[in-house]
Amino acid sequence: MRVLLISGEYPPMQGGVADFSAILANELARQGAEVHVLTSIEAGAQARADAVRVHAILRAWRWAPLYRAVRELLRDVRPEVINIQYQAAAYGMHPAINLLPRVFPGVPAVVTFHDLKVPYLFPKAGALRWRVVLELARASRAVIVTNEEDRLQLEGRRGMPQLYQIPIGSNITTASPADDARDAWRDRWGIAPDALVLCYFGFLNPSKGGEELIEALAELRTRGYTPYLLMIGGSVGASDPTNRAYLERVRASIAQHGLEERVVWTGHMDAPEVSAAFRSADMCVLPYRDGASFRRGSLMAALAHGMPIVSTAPQVALPELAHMQNIWLVPPCDPQRLADAIERLARDPALRERLGKGARDLSHRFGWEEIATQTLKVYGEATEKRR
Repeated sequence: MRVLLISGEYPPMQGGVADFSAILANELARQGAEVHVLTSIEAGAQARADAVRVHAILRAWRWAPLYRAVRELLRDVRPEVINIQYQAAAYGMHPAINLLPRVFPGVPAVVTFHDLKVPYLFPKAGALRWRVVLELARASRAVIVTNEEDRLQLEGRRGMPQLYQIPIGSNITTASPADDARDAWRDRWGIAPDALVLCYFGFLNPSKGGEELIEALAELRTRGYTPYLLMIGGSVGASDPTNRAYLERVRASIAQHGLEERVVWTGHMDAPEVSAAFRSADMCVLPYRDGASFRRGSLMAALAHGMPIVSTAPQVALPELAHMQNIWLVPPCDPQRLADAIERLARDPALRERLGKGARDLSHRFGWEEIATQTLKVYGEATEKRR
């Protein structure tokens, strides 16, 4: 099957959608598909030796350049299906991508929603912005959602095509470090081997609870704990400009509480280094304001590394996440309860071990081979509907 995958982000651009698109594209190719990727010109910064043909040509995701590029690829590549990886920020908040299936109805389109955030149209566009998101779904032959929350929001709406729920996987390959690697990596950041180390992974934005995490760190200090907080990876992504403003708010909170020496920023790292950083920490703290969700690549990476995880209660029922078995859940936006949970895990190594084992066992449900297999099945069913 010839597939045209469209993504606003692609490595070396930094972002969860970039990583997802690259891993999925290569796994699809490994399973026999001919995969072409249309993406931003910023993704053309390094040569690739993989089996995917990357067309990093778009400087802007607006009407004329997007439709011209797609028209040329339809002529030259002749794909059997188009798969749009949708996240509004990855397309500069412009609605041209939302109308693409209507503009090119001759090729079946499948949209994968990484979230349901709306694009920018014009001031006071209001409900019209949500209608543009629904238009993308309704004009597609099939819709893939990555999590239960988005499925519930779209299911049953008028004119909706077949919905499929396919999870994302970890975008960080787990590595098996040498026995002494943990202490060596701690030494790299000036952290003692016996120190309590918390870690956070992922870009900072208001939905991820960075300010609550710093408040909890300050609260732990008043209780006599002096943990380090390892902020793993880059702080802001390639697409969302609001991330940088929120990063400055978090940094201001760190300075206000005098925690500069306890918060370690690793900066952008490649996958093996991220894996090593995870393994140098005692627990991972992910206090999402909107609750834990399987759409969060940071959560999937922590699960895959078998980390004891402290996070926040999901907004919808997720039976797979079992409090005290594979994760420790607290209410969102509650630094005191967050500090309580961290203190409980800090005092109980056996509990941390149990949570880590449960997290690793749960992560086995989210393998990339199965994700690609399910995605190819959706492509097949979407193309069958055209015949």
